Amino acid sequence: MSKKSQPSQRSQGSQILEGSRAIALTIKNIKPGVISAYPITPQTHIVEDLAKFKADGEADYEFVRAESEFAAASITVGASATGVRVYTATSSQGLLLMSEVVYNIAGMRLPVVMTCANRAVSAPINIWNDQQDVHAVTHAGWVMLFAENNQEAVDQHILAYKIAEQLSLPVMVNVDGFVLTHTYEPVTIFSEKQISRFLKPYKPQKGAYLDPKNPITMGAFAGPTTYMEIREDLQNDLISSLDVIKKEYTEFQKIFNSKEKEKSVVIDNGLLEYYGSRFPKVVLVAMGSVIGTIKEAVDELHSKKIFNDIGILKIKTFRPFPGDEINAILKKAKYVAVIEKAISLGSMGPLAIDLKAAAQGKVKAKIQSFVIGLGGRDISKEMIKKIITDVQKKDDSVKFIGKL
Repeated sequence: MSKKSQPSQRSQGSQILEGSRAIALTIKNIKPGVISAYPITPQTHIVEDLAKFKADGEADYEFVRAESEFAAASITVGASATGVRVYTATSSQGLLLMSEVVYNIAGMRLPVVMTCANRAVSAPINIWNDQQDVHAVTHAGWVMLFAENNQEAVDQHILAYKIAEQLSLPVMVNVDGFVLTHTYEPVTIFSEKQISRFLKPYKPQKGAYLDPKNPITMGAFAGPTTYMEIREDLQNDLISSLDVIKKEYTEFQKIFNSKEKEKSVVIDNGLLEYYGSRFPKVVLVAMGSVIGTIKEAVDELHSKKIFNDIGILKIKTFRPFPGDEINAILKKAKYVAVIEKAISLGSMGPLAIDLKAAAQGKVKAKIQSFVIGLGGRDISKEMIKKIITDVQKKDDSVKFIGKL
């Protein structure tokens, strides 16, 4: 991760913490009513800490042990449907096992917040980081955020609850497994009192949760005469959430000011961040912790007066997809390299698919898909520099970079 991307250490609340610990402390201070999860590497430390907080009397939420990820998600559904704030976390095969419930959560409009510690999926078995797991459920109807570093992960969890509870939409915060969950960084942990300035206690509207005194039906049977309109409503509300995310991110920064402004950041609005040249020839697009390596590589080239016209576009909100915001940046470029730790087998990187679709007829730049880091393969600055060179060639096929 880029040294420049780390949060400032001058805040009194700054600590050197493992990413999982920082997330767990933040969830504790957000004060959910119910937590249910099943341990799976590399998510385990998060829920271990949350279970210990409860056992040691440091928290008063209900921690419900489940026999599987499917059960944990189902318990979370039940708790959220009764009108309480909830939390769960998972990774890889666990998310795949949850997938049926993940769709139900969105369809029932439950404001569930979940951490996905991104990890490769089987087969073959692999416990290391890439982002193929989350792309298996990107069509489910969740808001999906991606963190570059552990401070951003902390911030996004607080923001996630504000978005979820305001819009009755579930939110998933994605953090790269091991790269973030097991890495120690300077992080500012906000107290319950600080968080309460931004995130008020959850009080769902009457008729939006199960109440014996006011009976309702949730997740009812919907035939051909109603199903399509219900899905359209979910689609429209997700698209509308783009403006809400931007607004709440601005408010968050006013209250917490947790992120030290980087000199080369031109745009930072909660949906995306643009770093580098204001008039780029090449734009590198990515999500998650790899952004740090990309920044280091580009800064090194800039320091040597090589490729000064490079920009870095970090996608922070992948769902809903901020196509118009992305196009406003890419239309200035000649070449666009989409760098991602995922592959839609038989096609290209899933971020590249969405980006190309959004850019169709609006962006003239060449857009090429580069796949890196699958199964935890190391990603070096030299790989990023190779991508900068390769994207300017005539070939536009999908490239796997970093093969042994």
